[in-house]
Amino acid sequence: MRITDLGRSRRRFFALLGTAALALAGAVALPTTAQAANILPNPGFESGSLSPWSCTGNLGSIVSSPVHGGSKALAGAVSSSDNAQCSQTVSVQPNTTYSLSGWVRGSYVYLGVDGGASTWTTSPSAYSQLSVSFTTGASQTSAKIYVHGWYAQGTYYADDISLDGPGGGGGSDTQAPTTPTNLTSTGKTSSSVSLSWGASSDNVGVSAYDVYSGSNQVLSVSGTSATVSGLSPSTAYTFTVKARDAAGNTSAASNSVSVTTSAGGGGGTGFKQAAPYLFEGWGDPPNPATVMSATGVKWFTMAFVLDSGGCNPTWDGSRPLTGGVDQTAINQIRSAGGDIVPSFGGWQGSKLGANCSSASALAGALQKVIDAYGLKAIDMDIENTDEFENEAVQAKILTALKTVKTNNPGLRTIVTFGTSTTGPSYYGNRLIEQAQSLNANIDVFTIMPFDFGGGSDMYGNTVNAAEGLKAKLKSTFGWDDATAYSHIGISGMNGLSDQQENTTPAIWTSIRDWANTHHIARLAYWAVNRDRSCPGGGVVSNCSGISQSTWQFTSITAGFTG
Repeated sequence: MRITDLGRSRRRFFALLGTAALALAGAVALPTTAQAANILPNPGFESGSLSPWSCTGNLGSIVSSPVHGGSKALAGAVSSSDNAQCSQTVSVQPNTTYSLSGWVRGSYVYLGVDGGASTWTTSPSAYSQLSVSFTTGASQTSAKIYVHGWYAQGTYYADDISLDGPGGGGGSDTQAPTTPTNLTSTGKTSSSVSLSWGASSDNVGVSAYDVYSGSNQVLSVSGTSATVSGLSPSTAYTFTVKARDAAGNTSAASNSVSVTTSAGGGGGTGFKQAAPYLFEGWGDPPNPATVMSATGVKWFTMAFVLDSGGCNPTWDGSRPLTGGVDQTAINQIRSAGGDIVPSFGGWQGSKLGANCSSASALAGALQKVIDAYGLKAIDMDIENTDEFENEAVQAKILTALKTVKTNNPGLRTIVTFGTSTTGPSYYGNRLIEQAQSLNANIDVFTIMPFDFGGGSDMYGNTVNAAEGLKAKLKSTFGWDDATAYSHIGISGMNGLSDQQENTTPAIWTSIRDWANTHHIARLAYWAVNRDRSCPGGGVVSNCSGISQSTWQFTSITAGFTG
């Protein structure tokens, strides 16, 4: 945020206060004083759902840490193009003064009423209380309360929001909205169903649509479409929708629509991928056709697509997207009956996820690569502080992946990230939670189980990390074991890792066998360039540092069938 942006916000805030003061001075009737009673539904998010709050860009989610009170709080995953405003509309009484307060945490968090007063604070490391008062107009019967962060300033948190004053009540609005019409299913996967319906009307205004699965409310949205995720494969669900106004009046249920989700096994797509990394800009890259002939491997993960400036995708940030050595390798792979998945990002370099100005700009960069090679799958390797440990960038990447998946039917999306020995770290968990909140519909969550800090049991650590990922996917999406496994990928490091951990061919074989037994979606390793023997060679770019046969790890990986 520029200093001028902050100054503009401050000037707007004081101008609003001045306007309110003038309005009070010229009022014919003195405003009544609000009685101390919180009239906001779900003020502390303890219901575990957002309803009746609605968040722009689907960037809001309920988290269990950090909280101010109780066990839940709101997290707003601000992006560079969306301040993740979460709001709800409530009934109020005309010509009445209300007190709005809430506890917030983050950089530049705002609390206010739409069209009226607001206030803000910056408190990145602890919750801080915001308070502001406003007075309703002479005929005002509803108010929209909001909280939001600021563009590109990272995720904010909010909890225990209170609007003290008398509710609208008094029979001022007892008319329910009309019933939503023509509820239909617009798409499905093994774990989600997309819905749309005709808009309702109301004498005051529709504030939200509540989506039901059977008798259970599963979602609340402000528009006339929604995607219900976290479903089980090959399962029949019946959905209805009700419209709700600010006074809490609810319409009758829409027509019902019954949908059976797609079959499981690979996330409902049958998608399985054995795809070791191949890097044309490093480590004496081998001829891929030679490796394919010797090992039977069909897929390669091509590293890395980076930003050459201006959100422009190129190989390694310097080699041309088409017409260079990378395209030559891809042509060789496809001529031999194989295919590739490009990997965007990695540990270092100028990354598109961090540098593209918005999710739509990033989606445009991804689309250039998809179009250049007619891709079936893409991988976002999300690492380091600029992407993995930046929750706003995480949200930008996930939103872009959602966009290109919508625009390219059949495209598979993969995210790859580091892990602890017991499963995803804080930022890994946050990535998964944001994927669910944004309905990003990621096909495979791939962990990199190495560089743990010198652990010796690489098989046990890898399995434990994968089981921890499975547990997180189950709790976040509501999946069963089989569905969660079918969304998991493992990307190891052959031979010696950067921290001298040793994954031998025997250990990698055991990991491969575990992956087949549990029917995960993807197996990869870093990298084919290193799949050559050099016992005592250390951690180098063109060999594994251990004794092995040439292309032995690739041969083992080729035996992954899921």
